[in-house]
Amino acid sequence: MFSKIKAIQDLKTQANTIKKALAEETIEGQGGWGKVKITMDGNQEVKAVVIDSEIVGDKAKLESAVKEAVNDTVKKVQRVMASKMSQMGGLNIPGMGK
Repeated sequence: MFSKIKAIQDLKTQANTIKKALAEETIEGQGGWGKVKITMDGNQEVKAVVIDSEIVGDKAKLESAVKEAVNDTVKKVQRVMASKMSQMGGLNIPGMGK
């Protein structure tokens, strides 16, 4: 029983270590040919949104560019997350193998 508790504590420690490392990452995505830029950290928290004034007047283009920028950024963040977890050995879940 104590070994399971220790394994859970170790897993929580590994998860926190990875979360802290990801918080230090900065990833930028863009949409609308660079007219909208979104910056996220590795935990997918939006840190900045930059919108070119040229696109502000066209609601449909702005909405499309924001969607494109968010999707671009999330894909890049997911790649960084996978890479970081791989570098750090991933989460060693007992009984699940690697």
